[in-house]
Amino acid sequence: MAIEDEFPPISGTWLRKAKKRYASAFISSGGDRIPVDPMMLGHSTVVNGYKIRDFYEKPRLAVRCMAYAQELYDLLPVTRYYFAHPWLSELGIELKPMEYTAPVPDNVVVNEPEDVDNIHIPDCEEIKKGYSFPRLSSAMDYTKEKIPEMFVPLAYCPEPVGSAAQLCGLEQFLMWTVTEMDLCKKLIDIYVETATTGAGAIADRYGSAVINTGAVFENSDTMPPDTIAEISPPALTKLVKQCMKNGAGPQVFYHFCGNHKDDYMLYREHILYTPMTIMQIGYWDRDMFPAKVMKDTFGRLATIMPCVDTKLFVIPNQKKIYDLAGQQVLDGRDSRNGCILGTACEVPPFSHPSNIRSLVRASEDFGTYGSW
Repeated sequence: MAIEDEFPPISGTWLRKAKKRYASAFISSGGDRIPVDPMMLGHSTVVNGYKIRDFYEKPRLAVRCMAYAQELYDLLPVTRYYFAHPWLSELGIELKPMEYTAPVPDNVVVNEPEDVDNIHIPDCEEIKKGYSFPRLSSAMDYTKEKIPEMFVPLAYCPEPVGSAAQLCGLEQFLMWTVTEMDLCKKLIDIYVETATTGAGAIADRYGSAVINTGAVFENSDTMPPDTIAEISPPALTKLVKQCMKNGAGPQVFYHFCGNHKDDYMLYREHILYTPMTIMQIGYWDRDMFPAKVMKDTFGRLATIMPCVDTKLFVIPNQKKIYDLAGQQVLDGRDSRNGCILGTACEVPPFSHPSNIRSLVRASEDFGTYGSW
């Protein structure tokens, strides 16, 4: 028996209840409480007794651990498998394995401006034989075969600006936003074309797939709002449109990690929303992004995901997490298109399980449908 098969079956009773709860997030009724999504990756392998590195190197084990952890904490009724830099290896980036984090880029492919025009953009067949697609499809194939009731295809195309910046290095990209903006836009277009081809390959194999993208590198700590306005909303719009043209969607999950206090309004009217869009924003300066602001700004456009600061989860913070999560739920639970309680970014792999339990407990105590 393969190691990933050495788990008990997922509880059908839990799964039915969790599915009803997740569906209710988009209509604010029908479930028992608002759902909780701590954006769990490496923690799922750690809490099941394996290594962080196992999550990134053993996709089948990763999704099986994810499924069991979702049931363990009473979270979402789906598995998800992704890593920090898909579709970059196909453009020449070498990913270095790490023990305690996702693999990290170990080189750049653009050293001089003229290098931008020499980047080879892979076609669909090259994508399928590359680094990213086999790993993503291995996880999804396993879920579809072994735990189909938790299978949801994911077209993972993370932040187009930050991903493009890896091609030349983050510092070089920031400099070029001031001196060579056209080069930045070229790099973004290269990444968008590659990632959306990958999304199309996933859609071809599995059908309609959730588009996962966002803005992390470009935030209020790294760029002025006018620079962000010039590159980020247009990049997201182009990426989502092309993903949909290639068969992915219609659900879209926007992940905005980092401080977006000064730029969040740029995204209200200038990116695409579908009836199944989730909007998540991490921080307001150094504090968690207020659920009330999310509700007032995006509530008519999307299901909102107010968050708790992920840094709190690695030390005993059970009561503090409970209190902060409770306030976020109280401020966001009546949002027009539903509410999901989350974390600002990936929950740290070595998070204390009791801290995650505090997040769920806050949803139970303050997010019960019919109580407001």
